[in-house]
Amino acid sequence: MYICRKIIDMKLLIVLSRFPYPLEKGDKLRAYNQIRILSQSHDIYLAAFSDRKVSSGAIKELKQYCKSIRVFKLSFVGRLIQMVRFFFKGLPFQCAYFYNRRAHNQFLRFVDEVKPDHLYCQLVRTAEYTKNVAVKKTLDYQDVLSKGMHRRCEVAPFYLKPLFKMEYERLRRYENEVFDYFDHKTIITGVDRDLLPHSQNEQIHVIANGVDFSCYSHTESHKKYDLIFSGNMSYAPNVEAAEFIVKNIFPKLKEEFPALRLVLCGAHPSLKVLALKREGVTITGWVNSMADYYAQSRIFLAPMHIGTGLQNKLLEAMAMKLPCVTSPLAGKPLEGVHEGQEILIRNSVTGYIEAIKFLLENPEQYAEIAENGYRFVKEHYNWEATTSKLRTILEK
Repeated sequence: MYICRKIIDMKLLIVLSRFPYPLEKGDKLRAYNQIRILSQSHDIYLAAFSDRKVSSGAIKELKQYCKSIRVFKLSFVGRLIQMVRFFFKGLPFQCAYFYNRRAHNQFLRFVDEVKPDHLYCQLVRTAEYTKNVAVKKTLDYQDVLSKGMHRRCEVAPFYLKPLFKMEYERLRRYENEVFDYFDHKTIITGVDRDLLPHSQNEQIHVIANGVDFSCYSHTESHKKYDLIFSGNMSYAPNVEAAEFIVKNIFPKLKEEFPALRLVLCGAHPSLKVLALKREGVTITGWVNSMADYYAQSRIFLAPMHIGTGLQNKLLEAMAMKLPCVTSPLAGKPLEGVHEGQEILIRNSVTGYIEAIKFLLENPEQYAEIAENGYRFVKEHYNWEATTSKLRTILEK
């Protein structure tokens, strides 16, 4: 059992590019759970930049873990101005979108007010706010954003390729430049650490994500859906995967399994995702409990072809004993996983279809892979263990 104890009582100022609630994005999920656990041993002060109004309910949820919360509003006009400024300065649009000079000054006043012992900064989006603050600080790269942009460039329409290529080059340069401003660096997977464009990237600490097993635990339930794919449905890699499933995999499977049912489950479905609705395909939008939909589904399918990092959706599905079929891109970051034992990894339409057919037609192997996946996640990916490692780094 994890024991809650105040050990050092360090003032830890956590700096985020988005308010970490509700939990509809991977960076929010990581921040929320790390705040929750770090608050057991340190005093947490939260600085979050936001391009939208943060609800009182979201503030209330974080207040139970934070000594003080400050939200810095990013106006639409201010973001447009910064886009122009950052363009001529050669900085990434990824950072310009989340930067505001007025918010920067307000943030610096908050730092003076708190007098933190350490800054923990999430994503390079926050680096412009924090890189010159004279306090010990840690940057959580999370993913290699430049590599994700490079993959998007490869599949983008011809008229967008120059824009994506420029952003890729700017992100790659920026990820390298901000490295030396921070005392410690963290990232989610070893795969991404090795991709980060810095000669000393081996100094980056791998801090994996986890699963909240109090929310995601196996329960017997009526299976309403045969296949499920989840995630923020406006995020480009998820949109691409959803289209790939519905247009390439689902029709061919439906020829052999006419009653096959698929659910695309997640917040903010884009117009492209909404257009995928048809017989046998359900699109939920925001749901209060993703765990309920996992429990009602037989197989988790995640053919991710662009993007970077560890897929939280895979961890959650495996924790609920769903056999998972995924791509090499999403499967490789699961360090220590064995293809064919805890998960099925495929790289073609035919491969995905054969894997799903195998699971639907072989109940014993289905149960074995489901149980193996659950044990793997339970052993390697829990928030208490991964955040304990982070806490050790912050306390150095």
